[in-house]
Amino acid sequence: MPLLFIFIIVPLAELAVLIKVGSYIGILWTFALILLTATIGVSILRVQGLSTLMRASQKLQDGGLPAKELAEGFLLALAGALLLTPGLITDACGFMLLVPTLRGRLAGSVLKRFKPTMAMGSMNGGSPFERPINPADPRVHRDQGGHDIIDGEYRRED
Repeated sequence: MPLLFIFIIVPLAELAVLIKVGSYIGILWTFALILLTATIGVSILRVQGLSTLMRASQKLQDGGLPAKELAEGFLLALAGALLLTPGLITDACGFMLLVPTLRGRLAGSVLKRFKPTMAMGSMNGGSPFERPINPADPRVHRDQGGHDIIDGEYRRED
């Protein structure tokens, strides 16, 4: 169903809007409007993309994970694709993604949606990638600091 929406319904809606707008302001002004929105959108996108990249770089240098910045970067890439697609509906959606507060909220909701899978082990204060440890397992014991140690075997295969 999403592919039907993307490849059939959106182009038909764009075509209907372009015909309606073209009948009011003329075909040349409609083309000029499409080129103008694409040009303005790409210039705004460039500035905001660099800003997001700098924030992500700063967060990495501070030792943090730039999860929100990566989500915003993905949304900015989507905004760029929408702005470069000819049409007024896609331009409006692309411009909406260029609004920093809206994009930040969307990125936050995307991160919140995927957070339970990413933070599986962090409820115990551990790494988000660790699995719960079964203390009854004979391979598990604690060191003097109270940390779990799991005995195992390692074999390198080339």
